[in-house]
Amino acid sequence: MTSKLDIKKIALFSVLSITFVLVFAGAASALNTNSKERNVIFIHPDGTAQAHYTAARLLHYGPDGTLNWDRLPHVAVYKTHIFDNLQSGSVAGAVAHASGIKTKFNYYGLTPDKKPLRTVLEDARDAGFATGLVNSGTITEPGTGVFVANVESRKDHAEIAKQILASNVDVILGGGEKWFLPKGVKGKHGEGVREDGANLVEQAKAAGYAVVYNREELLRISPNTTTKLLGLFAEHHTFNDKPEKYLYENNLPLYWDYSPTVAEMTDVAIKILSKKSDKGFALMIEEEGTDNFPNKNNAEGMIEAVKRADDSIGVALRFAQNNDNTLVITAADTNAGGPAILTGTLDKMPPGQPLSATDRNGAPVDGVGQLQGNVPGVPFLTPCGFPFAVSWATLSDEGGGIVARAYGLNAELVSGTIDNTDIYRIMHFSLGL
Repeated sequence: MTSKLDIKKIALFSVLSITFVLVFAGAASALNTNSKERNVIFIHPDGTAQAHYTAARLLHYGPDGTLNWDRLPHVAVYKTHIFDNLQSGSVAGAVAHASGIKTKFNYYGLTPDKKPLRTVLEDARDAGFATGLVNSGTITEPGTGVFVANVESRKDHAEIAKQILASNVDVILGGGEKWFLPKGVKGKHGEGVREDGANLVEQAKAAGYAVVYNREELLRISPNTTTKLLGLFAEHHTFNDKPEKYLYENNLPLYWDYSPTVAEMTDVAIKILSKKSDKGFALMIEEEGTDNFPNKNNAEGMIEAVKRADDSIGVALRFAQNNDNTLVITAADTNAGGPAILTGTLDKMPPGQPLSATDRNGAPVDGVGQLQGNVPGVPFLTPCGFPFAVSWATLSDEGGGIVARAYGLNAELVSGTIDNTDIYRIMHFSLGL
């Protein structure tokens, strides 16, 4: 890996970091940068904008309810643009978070001129912090993989998996077992697909990793005796990111029940990492279903994924409340599917009655019940009985409506309007790197 880019090379393409503004103004000394153990937990519910959270809040807690996300007191509007696009997508968005650089749309861990980037997780690891990666999708997804891997194409899962293992990150939890095994070798969830013959699972064991494959095995892990952990909980993703009708016709669940939730993975990772180093830890977490389900226009999957992401935020928040030198920070990179919340009075949107297939402007309408073959379903109901539905703007990512939130160590830096690259700078600064 190369050293960090000279800031002059990117000055024309990056906004000035709020952290740097504070440093230049001489105000950094007022921030929490003492020498105590420090922890950073970054939670990336991929593709989530305000409407995603609103739908989950309404269904699970009601209009007056509170998500764990709502309990993060410091809030900022988040700018999504990158080197060559007004929305970042998963790859360049992850690069901004990991390295503080605006790169091209699909440059996986690379600068605009295709040079490898240095990341906050690599700096933390080399400074003696414990480190971890957690993903509900394959661990090779950009939201985790970009923190330690540099490749020409995001589709090169085999090389990304190889680099993730070689990075010596302490805790690696997610899907993607097939990328760790040679072609034809049977794993716990299916056959491997690697063409190079490398068995990364055996390499992991030789490097001292305990290896687990399902929820039950993960929850049996002792954080007192486990220092390195690899969890591979699905052949690829731990969920089935398809439209509701497809899942119904093929009798598939939203999430595999043998896979742990992202909150369960987060909890185990924190317990292990918090005991490993007296300097502290850096943990990068992604709920991938919050992006993939909306981009299949699957409202039930979207709400389930957001609830799981919010549960993970709750785990991190509880830890931070008991460990005051911990930053919990969360942001997304895009607005997946462009969902809007459709509401109506009980007489206009009767509970249990089929919804119209489209809104008045032709946007697809999505309710509950498509997993039972009812298209477009019936209204979702809040706990107090109000009906609502979701309408979709697109089958891809949009570039607006993203909110960053934070709690704890230096969380006050998440304020007003921030750039996507500021996520990196706030994490880097909070670790004292």
